Amino acid sequence: MNGITHDYMEEYLRGLIPENEGILRELENFAKENNVPIVQKETAKFLEFMVSMKKPKKILELGTAIGYSSILMYLASGCEPHITTIERDESMISVAEQNILNYNFSDNIKIIQGDCLEVLEKLQEEYDLIFMDAGKGHYNHFLPHCLRLLKEDGIIIADNVLFRGMVASNDLVKRRKITIVKRMRSYLEMVSGDNSLITSVIPMGDGIAVTKRR
Repeated sequence: MNGITHDYMEEYLRGLIPENEGILRELENFAKENNVPIVQKETAKFLEFMVSMKKPKKILELGTAIGYSSILMYLASGCEPHITTIERDESMISVAEQNILNYNFSDNIKIIQGDCLEVLEKLQEEYDLIFMDAGKGHYNHFLPHCLRLLKEDGIIIADNVLFRGMVASNDLVKRRKITIVKRMRSYLEMVSGDNSLITSVIPMGDGIAVTKRR
């Protein structure tokens, strides 16, 4: 059990989601074979739903890994968005760049190498959608920059906000994860307590927070 939902609920909900085919299936197989973490199945479906509904023209992603989420969002949008994705791990960038090239998405998906916070400080463009999936202990630090870069009607989707249930329950907290848990709680308090924002926290996958301006 991941600490977010009961096993039987997770298994049932995952069973409702059809298996992907083509590009996404190939990337999922690669991730599984090489022990590379990508978004959980339920989170991927939720992200696909949100992007297909919002149809963002410009997307910012924090955390590229092998490029799975970037490619998923591109395919889901139906409007050929421009996606900027930030990753500091050179080995992941190498794999992601090859995947993006192999599937002919190079014109629309751009990877910036570097620390997310340092890159965010330098960005000036506005985005319709921002997807946070990197530096779980720094979401609270990312937020001011993301709000600065977010269009007036844009949305922020943050993954892993319940962090294996530890954020919601002290009984689950592991000592070596205390700092991450405290910072993630700080992030959720920031987006939930700000009267200029409206946030919904969804106990799906590893916890998802969706935030927009009122």
